[in-house]
Amino acid sequence: MCGRVALFTPPSRLSRFLQATLDAGLDPEGHPSWNVGPQRQLVGVRLNEGQRIMEGFSWGLLPSWASDPTISNNLINARSETVAEKPSFREAFRSRPCVLPVDGFYEWAIHGVHKQPHYFTRRDGNPALFAGLFEYWRDPSLPATAPARQTCTVLTTEPSDDIDNVHDRMPVILDPRDVDQWLTSGPSGAEERLALLKPAPVGTLQHLAVNIAVGSIRNDGPELLEPISVVAERLF
Repeated sequence: MCGRVALFTPPSRLSRFLQATLDAGLDPEGHPSWNVGPQRQLVGVRLNEGQRIMEGFSWGLLPSWASDPTISNNLINARSETVAEKPSFREAFRSRPCVLPVDGFYEWAIHGVHKQPHYFTRRDGNPALFAGLFEYWRDPSLPATAPARQTCTVLTTEPSDDIDNVHDRMPVILDPRDVDQWLTSGPSGAEERLALLKPAPVGTLQHLAVNIAVGSIRNDGPELLEPISVVAERLF
């Protein structure tokens, strides 16, 4: 499961990295955060008439047919093994792929009753490009002219050795050269995307143990990324 990320690089820089046009409604400087959780905004790139555009997406997929918006809390991730068949994800997988860049992500290792957070980043210093899906959802209680809500989910897969047994899942991290293949829409594009749903090559990621303060969404700031001694942390 991937349920917490760091996203502090400005959207203007991320859009240049992904060669995407920044949507007019997105703040070029963004809102830097070192502790982004579900229901918060991620930025993502999708295709619009064949051109890459970067927009904001609420993290937690809401299928268009959903009557209860709270189900998005259970749809922050989609398992790559079943995404093409699951009713909540299959239409988005066929037609609405996106790429969600982040600076890094957190996973928690379990040591008895102790949960130790680890922060993962790419070794090369580039953003991690999550394979994502998006949906449009309209609140039936609002007028039909009200804008649709854009929501997203992160694809996950089996872990590579880079995860070091911290967790039993990892996000699908795309190579920048595979972004076009992932974003291609249509039935044939969906078949090609299946080939990308695999762990990133060993050596892509590095990680370090960080303070347990990241466990509370109320805590935010670059100090959350300071490495700590796991032994010392367990004493508190």
